[in-house]
Amino acid sequence: MSHVRTGAERLAADPGLLPGDRVGLISNPTGVLPDLTPTLGALRAAGVPLTALFGPEHGMTGTAQAGFSEGDRIDPATGLPVFDTHFKDGEVLDEVVAASGVDTLVFDIADIGTRFYTYVWTMYDLLASAARLGLRFVVLDRPNPLGGLVTEGPLLDPAFASFVGRAPIPVRHGLTAGELALFVNRSLGADLRVIKAEGWRREMRFAETGLPWVMPSVNMPTLDTALVYPGTGLFEGTNMSEGRGTTRPFELVGAPYVDERFAPALNALGLPGVRFRETWFTPTFQKHAGTVVRGVQLHVHDPLAFRPVMTGLSMMHTVRTLYPEDLAWWGPDLFMDHLWGSDTLTRCLDAGEDPRTLCQEPARPEGELLYE
Repeated sequence: MSHVRTGAERLAADPGLLPGDRVGLISNPTGVLPDLTPTLGALRAAGVPLTALFGPEHGMTGTAQAGFSEGDRIDPATGLPVFDTHFKDGEVLDEVVAASGVDTLVFDIADIGTRFYTYVWTMYDLLASAARLGLRFVVLDRPNPLGGLVTEGPLLDPAFASFVGRAPIPVRHGLTAGELALFVNRSLGADLRVIKAEGWRREMRFAETGLPWVMPSVNMPTLDTALVYPGTGLFEGTNMSEGRGTTRPFELVGAPYVDERFAPALNALGLPGVRFRETWFTPTFQKHAGTVVRGVQLHVHDPLAFRPVMTGLSMMHTVRTLYPEDLAWWGPDLFMDHLWGSDTLTRCLDAGEDPRTLCQEPARPEGELLYE
């Protein structure tokens, strides 16, 4: 089976695609070639003059939990300095990038096609730094594992911009990292280049790419996780467990107050492409750690028909209907509003209204699409 040639594979084969004498690589465990050779090693072997490394949330080796990183350190395999970028932006991030001494930043991290997944916003912040510091920025593009045809959820309201969403794109955005970089760079003005992924088409399922699935973060173990995440990731903003601390994060959703009505009510909705199985689980950390909770596991049987954001909203509406006194918002600064990208969802649910009316498929953000 042939495979999509990622930007990283193309660059490793032809290092002349990359300008620069002092190159900094922004990557994590997903930065690999199709044979699982790390991009870092492949580019060094090809003669790319790497002089610094940059780690996002979870760190360059992916050991840190959500909201954390690995800090500044020296990479033991190469001796290169690793600069921690997590939760740094503006002048603080500029100081980090300037201290690295690079003239070109290269981004090679797999995204999962959901606005509130943070790697593309690390890319955004570093792209903004590159613009301010006069550096080149190169994106080694990769397929969107959710495909590139379907979008779901509203565009982000700029008043709710944060590290889980900095630009007006939908929750399920249907873009590659390279396309998103081109879109946001219209206002940033960096010296940007995207090395395309050859052979990818917008309708392709990830299995058709011939590429290996490498877990992009500690709570994103499988493609099944990524498929449900645009919807069940919203439960991070509630007092329900989204399955963190289990082996099936985001596929499991539950709470101590859930009873036997939840699973049948969800299955009665007849949502496309998914069924719900009643289950019990005990999170080992985060919400309800050490407590047996009742809930459901999502079983996606038709990924093409499945609409994760509509499913997540339907689940939340069902919880609010069945347990109106129990469902509560969770996290600082009403985190749900930042996940959703506006306060329309919390206002809708607090008013007892059906949030599925908010999930009209939006127009794709205007910008250059690199793939057919």
